[in-house]
Amino acid sequence: MDILYSLFFDYTLRTVAIGTAIIGIVSGALGCFALLRKQSLLGDAISHATLPGVVIAFLLTGSKAPLVLIIGGIIAGWLATLLVTTIVRHTRIKEDSALGIALSVFFGFGLVMLAFSQTVPNANQAGLNRFLFGQAAAIIERDVITMGVLGFITLGLMTLFWKEFKILSFDPEYAASLGFPVRWLDILLTTLLVVAIVIGLQAVGVILMSAMVVAPAAAARQWTNRLGLMVGLAALFGAMSGVGGAMVSSLGSGLGTGPVIVLIISVIVVVSMLLAPNRGLVWNWIRQQRNRHRLRLETVLSDLYILSQQHQDPSHGHSIEILRAMNVGRGGVEHSLHILLEKGYVQEIGPDSWVLTPRGLAEAKRLLQDMNGLPQPLQEVTVS
Repeated sequence: MDILYSLFFDYTLRTVAIGTAIIGIVSGALGCFALLRKQSLLGDAISHATLPGVVIAFLLTGSKAPLVLIIGGIIAGWLATLLVTTIVRHTRIKEDSALGIALSVFFGFGLVMLAFSQTVPNANQAGLNRFLFGQAAAIIERDVITMGVLGFITLGLMTLFWKEFKILSFDPEYAASLGFPVRWLDILLTTLLVVAIVIGLQAVGVILMSAMVVAPAAAARQWTNRLGLMVGLAALFGAMSGVGGAMVSSLGSGLGTGPVIVLIISVIVVVSMLLAPNRGLVWNWIRQQRNRHRLRLETVLSDLYILSQQHQDPSHGHSIEILRAMNVGRGGVEHSLHILLEKGYVQEIGPDSWVLTPRGLAEAKRLLQDMNGLPQPLQEVTVS
């Protein structure tokens, strides 16, 4: 209760929570397009590439105003993206290698510029190194307003070009055939992604910001196949991790907000990968067990039908040992027979002797027709 009270009435915690929530919403929503276009590494490259832009913007202006540093980061990130595009288009270097080159070159240059800025006889340069690992506690109301305005503009443009970005993410060749300016749309979408990354540098840092782009989108992708719902869930997961990170880091000294945010979104990703209904590993395992169970029942039922066709007397029983011999390596014959007995498909007429009931005979015929692809009348009885 104390932490919830502080969330609404403590200025520092409230400001940090709002700022990190904005970062999570914007980066999560834009990260969906990067994930679907298989450009997840682009977020990592852009976040590292923004560092020299931030430092150079400070050296040129002598100001640490959020908007000034953000503009510098946007320019550097956009130049890094342009460099990657140029390398891929005019050389034989693949995109992943080009991203690695841009990431290392720009980040290395940024570290050099950051070290150089410390030698400048200007006390105002203190605090620039927070862009490496983030320092959410340093966020003030002015920073939040800047994040909010830029985030609102970014999400507004994403909504305005929703149809174009959607078709660009799934089928750029088809978009080009329809006459869409694919190259300019790609530049616009990348620019919006750059903005989404840059506004979070102060809180999360250059090194960890890529996780805020990829992780919410990856978690949301586990829950849905619809782009609109995926973007909404990614924004929600991003906001939850931002607010949760701010709250947890306020509980103890020495807990960096950025790393805690990344840990929380990582937990969300793991839970989504395990428990999401369509793609979750747990549900897939349960579904596989159900399918194996159903296949065992159908196999035993079909085997009994095949055996019944070898005798003129339909009430002739068949030994469980014969069924086991027909199911070598599968197992579970006795258990399957008892389940079929409960369903009314088989009957035990003697010690370990089984026979199909009329209901089971009709169901076995239907199963064999399904296997052979033969037309059949509608049946009311199914094995489920």
